[in-house]
Amino acid sequence: MEHFRDVLVPIACFTIVAFASGQLGRFFVKAKLPLITGFLFTGILVGPHVLGMIPSGAAEKLRFVDQAALAFIAFTAGNHLYLKELAFRLKSIAWVTTGVVAIAFSLGSLALFLLAAYVPFMQSMPTAHRVAVSLLGGVILVARSPASAIAIVKELRARGPFTQTVVGVTVIVDGVVIVLFAVNSSLADGLLTDLRFNLGFLLLLASELLLSLAIAYLLARFLQFTLSLRVGSFTKTGMILAAGYGVFVLASGVREFSHQHWRWDVFFEPLLTCMAASFLVANFSKHRRELLRILHRAGPPVYVAFFTLTGASLAMDVLAETWAIALALFLARLVVLFLGSFVGGVLAGDPMRHNRISWMCHVTQAGIGLGLAKEVAVEFPDWGTAFATLMISVIVLNQILGPPLFRWAIAMAGESHVRADTPLAARGRTALLFGLHEESIALARQLRLHEWRVTIASTADTPDDKLATADLDVQSISDLTRDTLRQVGAAEASTIVAMLGDEENFRICELAYEHFGTENLVVRLNNRTLLERFEGLGALVVDSTTAMISLLDHSVRSPSATSLLLGVEEDQDIVDIAVRNPVFRDMPLRDVRMPLDTLVLMVRRGGQRLISHGDTRLKVGDRITVVGSVQSLDELRWRFAEPSPESGYGPAKKEIDASGLLVKDVMRSDPQTIPERATFDQVLQTLDQGEHAILPVISPEGLLRGLISFQEIQDILFDEGLSNLVIASDLAHEDVPTLLPEDPLEQAMSLFHDSGIGSLPVVDPQNPRLLVGLLEQRLVVRIYHEKGRGGTAGS
Repeated sequence: MEHFRDVLVPIACFTIVAFASGQLGRFFVKAKLPLITGFLFTGILVGPHVLGMIPSGAAEKLRFVDQAALAFIAFTAGNHLYLKELAFRLKSIAWVTTGVVAIAFSLGSLALFLLAAYVPFMQSMPTAHRVAVSLLGGVILVARSPASAIAIVKELRARGPFTQTVVGVTVIVDGVVIVLFAVNSSLADGLLTDLRFNLGFLLLLASELLLSLAIAYLLARFLQFTLSLRVGSFTKTGMILAAGYGVFVLASGVREFSHQHWRWDVFFEPLLTCMAASFLVANFSKHRRELLRILHRAGPPVYVAFFTLTGASLAMDVLAETWAIALALFLARLVVLFLGSFVGGVLAGDPMRHNRISWMCHVTQAGIGLGLAKEVAVEFPDWGTAFATLMISVIVLNQILGPPLFRWAIAMAGESHVRADTPLAARGRTALLFGLHEESIALARQLRLHEWRVTIASTADTPDDKLATADLDVQSISDLTRDTLRQVGAAEASTIVAMLGDEENFRICELAYEHFGTENLVVRLNNRTLLERFEGLGALVVDSTTAMISLLDHSVRSPSATSLLLGVEEDQDIVDIAVRNPVFRDMPLRDVRMPLDTLVLMVRRGGQRLISHGDTRLKVGDRITVVGSVQSLDELRWRFAEPSPESGYGPAKKEIDASGLLVKDVMRSDPQTIPERATFDQVLQTLDQGEHAILPVISPEGLLRGLISFQEIQDILFDEGLSNLVIASDLAHEDVPTLLPEDPLEQAMSLFHDSGIGSLPVVDPQNPRLLVGLLEQRLVVRIYHEKGRGGTAGS
């Protein structure tokens, strides 16, 4: 029982720490630092040298976490070695890899050997032992980070010969590093044990490599069997991690058995075994995508556990003594990476401008380097912990500097294809449709009903007598280039709808994404296999083969929501509204004064969809999906718009020339009202037959008693007992702001914003309770919108 407690307590403590580490890592990302730096920092904080939440003895009891994570890292490296993807620019990849590995390994090892006199744990070592440590250090200095490289390439949407070479080299280098580590680990073991280097030693080394590959073949068969099972991903992930951990246990058992029964130790490298097994599955089975999907999903929790435990294992006292050596090795690594990549690029015949900057793409280090450092700590316990601390310090520096250098190099090579900034003029309701046919014409007319400005770009000569387009803005274009798209208004369009062939649609979306930063890209897809290409640009894809089935399915399961979506419900709509006004930054939704007849369904932020609730805090740039009356939605557009006249909406109304319009110029002088003694049923009937969701309540003398909002009476719609007891005066809000006919519209808009009411009563200046009209925010917003874009009021 005591034994189980000694094991379970560290596991429980570490689980809690790992959860905290995952949360803390996000703050490092916000500070533009690598995520793993946050995990390492958390590990250091809770480790034996700071808070002591993970004591020094606990790391050994949690060794199985390290081993399972190391196996996972090796599986990931092997999966990246996909030969079909590496076939492009094979000559350049081969030469640069050779240059980086050969020069960086040899000169890196030499640098560590020359610094041995200044490294505390190496000072008393004989020359042979210093050579052994330097060889292991040289291997780790070569290691790269495929995951970081691929993430940056995806982030920048980088493509081109330079990017292909960099990614290929990055992936292959880590595979070579693991093989090189297996060889150098045996060499170091021989040097440290004073083993004679003869034919027998070489045969033993070759036998260990063959044993690693043989076990890798068996492991690959087990992985294929696991991936073929009809069980959940969670079960498969557990089996894969258990198999990787089993390889480490087997390697330790074989070494211990050979040490006890034979004259030499037999040790096959578990990292090499796991990498080779994953390589076989990726290239010679049908399960590569399944393995890739599992590794991708399981990656975050595995990395949190591994890097946090790595931070807790750091010997901070050693780090305090060797930080200067770590900095020197870091600088030396930058030099040797430049030499290796430059020489390799020259031998491959790559452009000189690429050769001068390619070293910046090979700086980043992460999983493999950390894994090898921890392996050394386990295999050589006398000095391994101090060695691992030194190397991890170098890796952290590389991880901090590497990603910015990588992005800079891709940009300098001209192969970055990031999204352009959205111009301010493209934030209104302006749509550009590509393709002239019945569907695009119907869509254009439907959008115009909702006060959108719509242009149709036609790439074909369609006879006018076949399609009636006299009421639409149709422009013919001869090609799909950036200049042509700009001529038809792509730079000012908030939405682009591509309804041509798939290749033409992708060309349109790519140009809009990279050069105009269009907020909303909509594509009618013809070939579903191309879905991922469009989703990579953030486009909303409408698949014609499944859209009708999906619509019918929703009509059956949720007819009310579907009718609302289709626009069947009168005076109701669902729209996406961009949050541009900095006033709402970090404001919880519950504190936003929303019109009473609106409801926020969802918030979209950075490509993620957030189910909204009262505590959801808004960010500038969010897009909120809102359902409500057309009038109230217009009000929200104005309220959330950027405070600038160019936006078409926004609080900066004084800068818009409204030609001195007053409230009396816009108000309804004969608004629909309801008597104060009207029954609840009469109120409902009036609201149902009228155009608006707000009614003024009037006394028999014609005096204003208050306003009734449909939104606020919804709670008693189905309460027959209560509805029979209330009359209009009971439902009215008496404390409502009022306007005078001579008030300027600017004052009215401020009052709309402050009150959160979509319609305000206008009263007689001599009698502030006598109703003379009603001012609707929707009409005022439309006037400002027209004035803001040079139109005429009421046009």
